[in-house]
Amino acid sequence: MTIADRPQPRSLTDLFLSFNQLALQGFGGVLAIAQRELVERKRWLSNEEFVEEWSVAQIMPGPNIVNLALMIGARHFGLRGAMAAVAGMLALPLVLVLALALLYAQFAHHPQMAGALRGMGAVAAGLILAAALKLAGALKTNPLGMPACVTLGVACFSGVALLRWPLIYLLLGLGVPTCLVAYRRLAP
Repeated sequence: MTIADRPQPRSLTDLFLSFNQLALQGFGGVLAIAQRELVERKRWLSNEEFVEEWSVAQIMPGPNIVNLALMIGARHFGLRGAMAAVAGMLALPLVLVLALALLYAQFAHHPQMAGALRGMGAVAAGLILAAALKLAGALKTNPLGMPACVTLGVACFSGVALLRWPLIYLLLGLGVPTCLVAYRRLAP
């Protein structure tokens, strides 16, 4: 399917409602849900485009999914589309977070609350792992190749999770040289 044949958001309202629905489904971690909604269900992006857009969204300041919404909205409807997509991402979730904060203040001292929050953390970690496995196929077309990407992923995980190094050191130590290598391989 070519880009011209691919479905697109029909209106600003469609864009707003789509990202609002995405935000409500992905409370606390939205990568897996964004991939399913935007690539598999709505087909606004291919898997490769999603990985590229997500990569750009991650290096921009602010929440990744809001950055992605901004880019997709701007691509289809310009500034109005960007605003509609971001409003969809933030409107109802903001109201829910404020309501949950009030509710949490009432029950924060209960041990069941701490257990429930630990359980939600495990679910979020599982969703992120599932999304990573689903998107791994897009690495086949990466200029670095699958083995280098896996090695870099393991190195980053080890540095952050096991060695507790600051992320900025890993970004500078691994990210900058990797970007340079990828740039050289993509250059004509």
